[in-house]
Amino acid sequence: MDAKTRIELSLERAMAQIETPKAPPKLAAAMRYAVFPGGARVRPKLCLAVASACGAEDSTAAAAAASIELLHCASLVHDDLPCFDDAATRRGKPSVHSAFGEPLAVLTGDALIVLAFEALAMSLASMPQRLPALLTTLSRSVGMPLGIVAGQGWESEPHADLVAYQRAKTGSLFVAATMAGAAAAGADPESWRLLGERIGEAYQIADDICDVAYSEAELGKPVGQDAALGRPNAAAQLGIGGAVSLLKNLVEQAGESIPVCPGADALRSLVMLETLMVLPKELLQRAA
Repeated sequence: MDAKTRIELSLERAMAQIETPKAPPKLAAAMRYAVFPGGARVRPKLCLAVASACGAEDSTAAAAAASIELLHCASLVHDDLPCFDDAATRRGKPSVHSAFGEPLAVLTGDALIVLAFEALAMSLASMPQRLPALLTTLSRSVGMPLGIVAGQGWESEPHADLVAYQRAKTGSLFVAATMAGAAAAGADPESWRLLGERIGEAYQIADDICDVAYSEAELGKPVGQDAALGRPNAAAQLGIGGAVSLLKNLVEQAGESIPVCPGADALRSLVMLETLMVLPKELLQRAA
């Protein structure tokens, strides 16, 4: 079974916990709408790839990967709300608050966060010794002082440090993906932190470039948000060529940071491919 299939099946199992006759139907529908169909599922695929590189292919890694994706989806729902980005579209369709209204969107994001931890705890009933490390890793990725909530909080400060802001808002879930993949395999999570940090920084730089260089039709979500909301943007600060050069450098650093393990070479190739695919070839050639 390939990684994509394992992720989707794990997400379906998690959703089955809330799609019951006793659940509020509109909220259940909004939660499914937020999760399916998904985007590239980059974070859960990275989690599974690290677990596989460490020699594990069991259900623990799939459960951790699904939980990370649920947290990611929750963050997108909240990020799109009028009090933050006020984005009308996401992944080429109306955002959750546009389709279901603001109250249900707030509840959807909240419920997905809770579901992520519930699904992980239930899936690891047979391997409780790995649960503390995974719960700690995931909770830190969404909370304070270095998780998604902190990243969102930086947007309310008069001055935001670009690196701290981007590591919290975007990088934290990539760190969670690499460390959770290692923890699910019974390996040392801390040795995989740097890989997650570098990939997270690279994806944030890519997102900054997209916000400046792409159209809404190409991305499936609003563009020009950073300039409109006064947020730091690497492409605006460095120029597109400088930002692409930084992106490529971060991807190289990510590959070099991979610890010695049975699947290091395959993982290094995957990191290079997945990360650089987020930008079109013409932008990469400009920095060559």
